[in-house]
Amino acid sequence: MSELASKTCVPCRGGVPPLEGKELANLQKQVPLWQVVNQHHLTRNFTFPDFRQALDFVNRVSEIAEEQGHHPNILLTWGRAEVTLWTHKIDGLTESDFIMAAKIDKLKPN
Repeated sequence: MSELASKTCVPCRGGVPPLEGKELANLQKQVPLWQVVNQHHLTRNFTFPDFRQALDFVNRVSEIAEEQGHHPNILLTWGRAEVTLWTHKIDGLTESDFIMAAKIDKLKPN
């Protein structure tokens, strides 16, 4: 499991550039089940055998999001939850997005 999961998300105050290049690639390697889309956001689909288990997962993600102050977009459908992360303040990715992804991976690693 990525060491990112042991870190805490840091609120973005703006004024910093979004991650790109090698720094972005190195962080992505630590959460390999997530896709980096257009160097702008992270996304991952999680599948479940039914709606109730997908909803339970979404509720557990929401608890971590509140704790970390870092809130993903979540699409919940029958047997599936799609989670998308990016830092809205800079309209791109920061380390906190990868930290949150790693924390979510601990809830359902595969």
